[in-house]
Amino acid sequence: MQVILLEKVVNLGNLGDIVKVKDGYARNFLIPQRKARRATEAAKAEFEAKRAELEKAAAEKLAASQAQGEQLSGKQVQIAQKAGVDGRLFGSVTNFDIAEGLGKMGFAVEKAQVRMPQGPIKTTGEHPVSVALHTDVVVDVTVVVTGEHA
Repeated sequence: MQVILLEKVVNLGNLGDIVKVKDGYARNFLIPQRKARRATEAAKAEFEAKRAELEKAAAEKLAASQAQGEQLSGKQVQIAQKAGVDGRLFGSVTNFDIAEGLGKMGFAVEKAQVRMPQGPIKTTGEHPVSVALHTDVVVDVTVVVTGEHA
């Protein structure tokens, strides 16, 4: 299926690109998330009419993400979890916990934006984590996990 991208999509293309994707990906993800439209002649004409407006909105979104990224870059998030004497946690610190901790600090971050390449944190100490505020804005945050003894 051919679709017109309404915003930048990682590993697919930029705003305004007409790309061919699998039908299920378009129907189940791109179109419901308002990231793309079917590439019909009418949709192409409508997109060209609204192109400047969409590009302006995308630029504003990127600028807002960059401003938030500058504030967030290098911050430390303190998270307390129950831990044993050897520093291993009873459970783990997930992207939800980190997003919640950033929310308490005043940063609006969704859990899907928190990238944890090594998976959930299972030990106390300092751990580097990436936060992707936008496809082009990724900042590093340090998560400091402290242990609470039961």
